[in-house]
Amino acid sequence: MTSTTKPRVYAVLGAGKQGTAAAYDFLRFGNADQVILADNSLESADRAADRLRALVPEAAYKLVSMRVDANDPESLARFLAPVRVLLSAVPYFMHPKVAVAAIASGTSMCDLGGNTGVALKVLSLNDRASASGVSLVPDCGLAPGMVNTLAVYGMEGMDICREVQLRCGGLPQKPRPPLDYKLVFNISGLTVEYFGKAHVVRDGKVVEVDTFTELEGLRFPMPVGQCEAFVTSGGASTAPLSFEGRVDKYEYKTVRYPGHHAKFKVIKDLGLLELEPIQVGDQQVVPRQVFHQAAEKYIDFPEDRDLVVVRATCHGLKDGREITRQFDILDFHDEATGFSAMERTTGFSAAIVCEHIMDGCVPPGAHPLEQAMPGKAFVDALVQRGIPFTETTTIRR
Repeated sequence: MTSTTKPRVYAVLGAGKQGTAAAYDFLRFGNADQVILADNSLESADRAADRLRALVPEAAYKLVSMRVDANDPESLARFLAPVRVLLSAVPYFMHPKVAVAAIASGTSMCDLGGNTGVALKVLSLNDRASASGVSLVPDCGLAPGMVNTLAVYGMEGMDICREVQLRCGGLPQKPRPPLDYKLVFNISGLTVEYFGKAHVVRDGKVVEVDTFTELEGLRFPMPVGQCEAFVTSGGASTAPLSFEGRVDKYEYKTVRYPGHHAKFKVIKDLGLLELEPIQVGDQQVVPRQVFHQAAEKYIDFPEDRDLVVVRATCHGLKDGREITRQFDILDFHDEATGFSAMERTTGFSAAIVCEHIMDGCVPPGAHPLEQAMPGKAFVDALVQRGIPFTETTTIRR
């Protein structure tokens, strides 16, 4: 049975925060026949499923929880057999392995991404996916993910787009010291984003730039107010490659409260984020690993409410006139459902792409998100889900 003839069965592999939010979206908006929520821990899958049954009681009968070992090919194959569209919400490095299994089972797949090199591995499976009649779309969360689809939306309203500037950040509603930040994902992912290389488009060409550079100030509506942003890796995903030669500039920066960059720079300058082992007594230790272990509890405030800010700005020409289209999102922890802003903007964004595939709108093969998801359809779906979206257009005559 091919993916196009299977019933409308969605599955989420990884019953964590973002995966649970995506499963909720499938139940509410996906016109699902069934939603399977799977995890290596059956207890985690059951707990997430019980929460969703309480939130969406009218669709509770559609939800199934189960244990799946993503490292066991037989377990993965049994799980995928009835599934038409899968969201992979496992650690990012596992996505290519899951994609291979999905192709074998005739299951289309999106993933939450997080690493452009891994996304390129998934995209390299294009021929195999096409032959199997399934669609693969990697990097479908918030950033990478939503921000690049907003860029597509901006371009759709222009004859020529010259520049794209993307800014995004997950922030605490009430910042606390020492870094005025709270963890919204694994701390090792944070330092990888901060310190490495990022791909951007400059003068029409893809170039590599250092992360944690090009610090700038910017302001959002209250209660957020003044912020700062700097280059980080991963957020632009494959979009610079897709738009090379079509735009003069395409860049992504992470948003933080003022002073965060300076504080983290001190940590870096002291050598506490180095990856080369150093001798401590009779042991060799990696400074960054020590930092992760020591610092995590001081920036992990699980009970604190969060918010997400997004700003996508596109400059270009429309009907011979200069045009700027700016899109702003300011989303908060949802008290009614208990979903954080990060869960909503990440999980819902990925679910929208999965539902787009389910509706037969993405052809077989492996596709970059920016080529698979129309911007207008995505924005309409965001608004339907209650994600606050503001659009500002300026035309210079």
